Amino acid sequence: MTSFEEAETEETVTCLHMTFYHPCQEDKMMFRCLNFCKREQVRADEMAKFGRDSNVCRYNLMDTRVSRVQFSLQFYRKLNSSEFCFEIKNMSKKTKLIVDQTELGYLNKIDLPWKCIICFGDYQILAEIQEGESMDYFETHLHLAEVPILQERCLPSLQPIPENGISSSLFSSQDKSPIEIDENES
Repeated sequence: MTSFEEAETEETVTCLHMTFYHPCQEDKMMFRCLNFCKREQVRADEMAKFGRDSNVCRYNLMDTRVSRVQFSLQFYRKLNSSEFCFEIKNMSKKTKLIVDQTELGYLNKIDLPWKCIICFGDYQILAEIQEGESMDYFETHLHLAEVPILQERCLPSLQPIPENGISSSLFSSQDKSPIEIDENES
C-alpha cells in the first residue's frame, strides 16, 4: 500500500459565510475588528457571539449602538440525522433581530436558513451555510460588501406609497406643472 492509500479521508468542514454591510462602514469602521477573507475555526461546543463587548464576543462590532451581545450562533446536529445546522438567537434587549422576514425579540431563537439575510439597526448580513461533515468544529468566513445586501438581492424596496396609491415616478416624464385645486371645488 502506498502512503496515499493509507492516508485518512479528509473530513469536510461546515462553513458559515457571512457578508457584512453597514451604510457608514467607511466612515465609522465598525468592522475593523473582524477578520475578513480568512477562514476561522470555531469549536463545535462554542457559541459564536456577535456584539461590541470584546470580553464576551468572538466577533466584535465597534459601534456604541450595537448591544454588548447582539446575537449568537450555535452549531448543532439535527436529531437522528447527519445534517448540521445553526441556531440564531437574539441577545439584545433593545433591538429586534430580523432573519429574512422573521422578527426575533430578546432571547427568541430559530434555525438559521441555508441562505438568509440577518438585519438589526442599519446592519445587513448575508449568511450562507456550506455543508460539511466534521463534528468537532465549524468555520466562519467573513466578507465585506461594497453595496447594500438587500439591494444586491433585488428584494422589493420599501418606498412610501402616496395616499392616492399612484407613484409619482409614473408621471415624471410629463411636462405639466402642478395645478393647485381648492378642496371645496370639484
